[in-house]
Order: sequence, then C-alpha cells, then structure tokens
Amino acid sequence: MPPPDGEQIDTYREEQEMDVLEKLTILSDAAKYDVACTSSGVDRGGAPGSIGNAYASGICHSFSADGRCISLLKVLLSNSCVYDCSYCVNRKSNDVGRATFEPHELADLMIQFYKRNYIEGLFLSSAVVRNPDYTCEQMIEVLSLIRNTYRFRGYIHVKAIPGADEKLLTALGLLADRMSINLELPSNESLKLLAPDKSRESILEPMRKITTGIHENRTDLVKYRHTPKFVPAGQSTQMIVGASPETDYHIINLSAALYKKYELKRVFYSAYMPVLAGRNLPALETKPQLLREHRLYQADWLLRFYKFEAAELLDEKKPNFNLLIDPKCNWALNHYDNFPVEVNKAPYETLLRVPGLGVLSVQKIVKARRMGVLDFIDLKKMGVVLKRAQYFITCKGKTILGIPNNPESVLRGLLSERSWELAQAPMDQISLFDHSKSTREDLVKCITGQI
Repeated sequence: MPPPDGEQIDTYREEQEMDVLEKLTILSDAAKYDVACTSSGVDRGGAPGSIGNAYASGICHSFSADGRCISLLKVLLSNSCVYDCSYCVNRKSNDVGRATFEPHELADLMIQFYKRNYIEGLFLSSAVVRNPDYTCEQMIEVLSLIRNTYRFRGYIHVKAIPGADEKLLTALGLLADRMSINLELPSNESLKLLAPDKSRESILEPMRKITTGIHENRTDLVKYRHTPKFVPAGQSTQMIVGASPETDYHIINLSAALYKKYELKRVFYSAYMPVLAGRNLPALETKPQLLREHRLYQADWLLRFYKFEAAELLDEKKPNFNLLIDPKCNWALNHYDNFPVEVNKAPYETLLRVPGLGVLSVQKIVKARRMGVLDFIDLKKMGVVLKRAQYFITCKGKTILGIPNNPESVLRGLLSERSWELAQAPMDQISLFDHSKSTREDLVKCITGQI
C-alpha cells in the first residue's frame, strides 16, 4: 500500500483533533443519502412518567422480522473517500468537511446511545478509506468491539465494501445481521461514466459470495447446532434513479433478476438529489424524481408480494410507468379484457391483481366468502379501496351502477383532481406527509405498501 501523501496526512491530523460529537455531526449527515432507512431528525429527552427519547443526529428507523419498528444509529465510519464518483457528495474532489471515527470511538458511542435508550441497533456504512480492504478491516474492528467486548446482541446492518477480500467480507458477515452492497447505477455503462473507480463485477461478485455464504451457513446450521450465523437477515442493495438515462423497464427487470439470482431481501430506490455539478449529471436545478421513485417502489411490491413478473408490467414499447396512476392500475388498464372479475368466485391469484385489493383484503375476502355471498358493502367494511376496485370487479354478477366499461373512461375515473393538476403543471418535489396535498389513503399506502 503506498504511503499517504502530505494532503492526506494533514486531513488525518485535522480529523484526530475533532471531538466525537463533531465527527458524529459530519458523518451522520453524510449518511443521509442512503435510503435503506429513514432519519428521525428529532431531539427529544426523556421525562418523568414517560419512556423513550430521541436524538436527531443519525437516528433512523427500520423494521424487525416480527414487524416492530426499531431505531438505529445511522452513521459512516468515514467520509474521507479515495473514489471520485460524480453523483456522491463524499467524492474526493468535493469540498466538504471530512471526518473519520476511530473504531473504539464509534463502538463506544453506539453503546452509550444504546444505554440511553436512543437506539436499538446500528446501521454502519463508510466511504472507501485508503482501499477497500483497509476500510473493511476498520469496520470489522468496530463490530468486533460491539459484539465481543460490549457483548451487544442487537440488530446491526452493515454496508459491505466492493472490492474487499472475500475473507474480510466473511468476517464482516459473521458479525452483522444484514449486509448490503449498493449497485448504485442500473447499468455498467453508467457506472463507467459516473463512477470510474467501480465496476459491475466488483459489486456483483461479493453479492454472489454473500448469497453462497448464506446457503452454506444454512447447511452448516443443520449439521452443527453452534455454528455462527452468517448474515441471518439476508442482504439488500440500492439503485440511484434519475442520475443516468436508464428506463423504468431496465430498472424493474434488473431488480427482478437480482431478487431471483441473489435472493435479496430488498432493493431500495433513491431519487437522485442534484447536489453536485458535473457534465455527465442532470442540471442542479433538476427536481428529484420522487414520484418516479414511488412508482418503482410500488412495482417492486408487485414483484415481491403480488406474483407479478417484470415483463408483465412494462415492455420496450412502453418503457416507463404512467406517473398519474399506480403500476397495478396501469397493468389492469393494459389488460382490461381480463376484467371485471367476480369477487365471490375468482381465485386468490386473480384477486391479487385487482387494483384496490391488497394482500390482506384478498385474504379476508377468501375467508369471508366461505360463509356467504359478498356484496360491495361487505367489501367496504373489509377495507377494500372501492374507489379503484369498483372498475374491475362484480359482486353477485353485478357492477356498481354507472361504472364505465372501457379503458379510456376507467382511466378518467381513476384520475383524481390532483392527478389532473399534476398532468397540467410542471413536476415539483413532493412530500409524502404534506397533509395539505396528501389524503389519508395516500399516507396509509406509503406506510403499508398496499396497492
């Protein structure tokens, strides 16, 4: 490994002189662009007669396997990166404050936060310091202190470093519950253009090794009861949407392939935030494609829980989702000859494809219709979104009076007044929890993913 140059030595000295809180402020802010979980942004202390408290810097939320919402310390080990990825705020050519935790500093900070009930676990990532192996070694040291010295048995999610040695990735996986390797951009061409220090192979190869390691570990656990668990919560990845020209068709097909080949638990989509200027990047005044990101998440939900194939949702002739309606409605209108379906007779798989019917709603319908014939009033009581479902179903062989029977009229009926405003006005950045623009149904869909 080449010795550090004078500039790197000066940066290191400055970082050593910072106190832990200064480092936390810089490195928790630098971690906010990772969308695998959400930041709290709240300072709130405990009070007599109450339980729980919150700390703004770096506290985020995730969900455990049993559905509990848990708070995690979301932070980078370092933002002093040797790579120069055009889209990244931490790239080496960008003029930002730099900081690096010593492993013992970060481990102690995390445990102190845990003891104060700020957090229940850790979400750890890092820029590439010196080289991938060195960065991975530092992260292993942090997790070893937390697991072995402090005896912490809670949840830890760690970002693997592409290009690190396989043995180091294995050691990291034995200390973490979940690992993720960010694919970042949907094509190798875009990676070469915007992240010349990375390659598709350097990302997919460790992803493959993690998948293989999980399979081997399952076999070992059957044979040997005390075998250490390797990445028991699986792995995930993230793609940036809007920094490169790939279509929704390309992205959703890539996601489907990743789910099948690498058995990922989740693919996250992050609308590109134009915070840096670059000749190969969208203009700084470009709005983040947040509505497009939302449609991709909805389509991803269809792949994972509604038995859809990627090829059914989009094709090369129509490579992008209609932003005015959700992907399930879009598919239903493009296959309108399959509708309407009779709620009291249609199979479970068919009902799952009806807009307005979520997984829980379909399960309730299948269970309830064994006891008697259902009508529209029964469906409404079950929580079915009749505003959409009414165009695609019948009850006792009848539709609701006045419902149109052609795709064009149904589309007009599905589009709300707000949708028409979006169609006529330039796209603006939206807030999922802006109550002046969002209905209660919008908020519930954002939280549950039901379509």
